[in-house]
Amino acid sequence: MGKNKAFIEIDGVPIIQRICDLFKTLFSEILIVTNEAELFKTFEARIHTDLIPDQGVLGGLYTGIFHATYPHAFCVGCDMPFLKHALIRYLLGKIEDYDVVVPRTRDGLQPLHAIYSKSCLGPIKKIMKRGKLKIIDIYPMVRVNVVKEDEFLSLDPTRESFLNVNTPEELRLIEKPRGILKR
Repeated sequence: MGKNKAFIEIDGVPIIQRICDLFKTLFSEILIVTNEAELFKTFEARIHTDLIPDQGVLGGLYTGIFHATYPHAFCVGCDMPFLKHALIRYLLGKIEDYDVVVPRTRDGLQPLHAIYSKSCLGPIKKIMKRGKLKIIDIYPMVRVNVVKEDEFLSLDPTRESFLNVNTPEELRLIEKPRGILKR
C-alpha cells in the first residue's frame, strides 16, 4: 500500500489514533505491537516489538498478550478504522471462563477483533514452533466462546467494526461510500 496502514487517515485522523482514542474510553492500558516503534512513540500507549520475530500477526498477538498487565487483552488490527464501543463492551461481557472470545460474522471468525487470555501464550508458542501462523490454529487448544453475529448485530448493523484496510481495493471500498478518506 506504500505506507503504514495505521497512519491512513479517516476524517483527517490516522486509524491508529482513532483506535487509541476509543481504547482510552474502554481500557486503562493500551499496547501497540509494531516493528516500527519509532513511528508510534507519540501515542499514549506502551510500544513493544515482537518478542519472537518473523511470526507475522501471530507473533504480534503473542507479544501483546505477553506484555498485557491484565489476564485478558482485547486485540485488533491497526487497520480497523470503525471499531464500535458498544460491541467491544459486549464482547468483554462474554469472557466468563473462556480463553478466547471471538465474534463470527457472515464472513467467518474475526480473530483480530477478539479477546485473548494469557492462557493462550503456551498454545501460540507451540503452533509457531510448528510453523503455523494462523491465529485460529490455537482455537482447538483453548476454551473459545464464539459469539454469533445475531447476538451482536444490533450493536453494529453494518458490520463496519470488522472492516480493515489490507489492499488498495479495500481502501477504495471504504473510501467510495463514505467519501471521507484522505491520503
